[in-house]
Amino acid sequence: MSLGTLYTIPGQAQGKRVRAAAALAGLKVDLPESYVHFQDNKKPEFLSKFPHGKIPALDGADGFRIFETTAISRYIASLAPNSTLLPPDPKVAALVEQWVSVADHEIGDYVGLINQLCRGVIPYSKPVHQTFTERAIRGLKTVEQHLTTRTYLVTERITLADLALASVVFRAAPVILDAELRPQVPNVIRHVETIVNHPALKEIYGPLDFCEKALQFIPPPKEKKEAKPAAEKPKAEKKPAKKDDDDDDDDDLVPKEEPKAKNPLDFLPKSNFNLEDWKRAYSNKDTRGPNGSIEWFYQNFDKEGFSIWRVDFKYNNELTQTFMSSNQIGGFFNRLEASRKYLFGSVGVLGQTNDSIIAGVLIGRGQDIKPVVDAAPDYESYEYKKLDLENAEDKAFFEAALAWDLEIGGKKWVDGKNFK
Repeated sequence: MSLGTLYTIPGQAQGKRVRAAAALAGLKVDLPESYVHFQDNKKPEFLSKFPHGKIPALDGADGFRIFETTAISRYIASLAPNSTLLPPDPKVAALVEQWVSVADHEIGDYVGLINQLCRGVIPYSKPVHQTFTERAIRGLKTVEQHLTTRTYLVTERITLADLALASVVFRAAPVILDAELRPQVPNVIRHVETIVNHPALKEIYGPLDFCEKALQFIPPPKEKKEAKPAAEKPKAEKKPAKKDDDDDDDDDLVPKEEPKAKNPLDFLPKSNFNLEDWKRAYSNKDTRGPNGSIEWFYQNFDKEGFSIWRVDFKYNNELTQTFMSSNQIGGFFNRLEASRKYLFGSVGVLGQTNDSIIAGVLIGRGQDIKPVVDAAPDYESYEYKKLDLENAEDKAFFEAALAWDLEIGGKKWVDGKNFK
């Protein structure tokens, strides 16, 4: 017998969570025969049952109605006490609720906002986008650390916490879990793959859709303004008539776009070191060890065509919260966008709140870093020192900055950013 009708749509991750809870509880829910979101949920008959107009929403066969994902899932779990979804021990149950909250509010909420920002649902702001991304990644890394020694979040069996995390990560996969981020959270990836490939859940979830590059905002094309006709000029000496007198040449009425000046770095001798190949190697390989990205770098680097630089922030005494320092690195990298094809960077925050520094390395085209970094107005806030990889100390600094285990004066790496 069915519990009732669950209003959701096939792609809704929250609806998948409720359906997964029902499947593991051994209970059945029906999906509506016909439901059009943003239409049916605005109709009076739907709003009379669910006044907020949200899905998922459960219209129970016994007349009981409930909406909100967590509430529906918890209700379904309570109907099957032997399912292990909601353990009876109050302390263990509290831990389940804790991780449900982390998944929903420390990851899911930010992923949803990023999606809305990038798709233009809410006005786009790059600093806001960056902050939301950092918060979501912080939540993912909290879960990542917790899962280092665990298969599931709370017990040795799947609970509502695991279904919550899986639905949130499923939703985050095409938004922020790109090729750069996934290697940083391997246990989160392992966990979601375990849940969505469970025999009872595989059909509900379907395949994971990881993005290669995180979702970005693409501004809408600007409307072309019609060129104003040029002011009438005094009549000049009459020229010979054209073959077709109606075929007036009005090219001079529309200003021609000036050719873009080439960057001086484009005129350097061709290098056999492909910076894009290096960025892919760094993203997809382990940093250290055999066949790692550092080994790849040493095998392919062209020291004539590129140079390596240590970068240090000049005003470390002004730094306070480490996450704010990390945001500062992100802002610096954002302002270097014009130099993306000439530059790679790995820069981090070392230390702790009110006692931190910013340092790292840059790999730049040519032998002078200034033409590469002066695209950022604040490039002068940093000091640059050319590194010699034949010098053991410089080489160790370079490798540690790439591996994010750099330590300076007892200050350990706590967070970092890559410019790729």
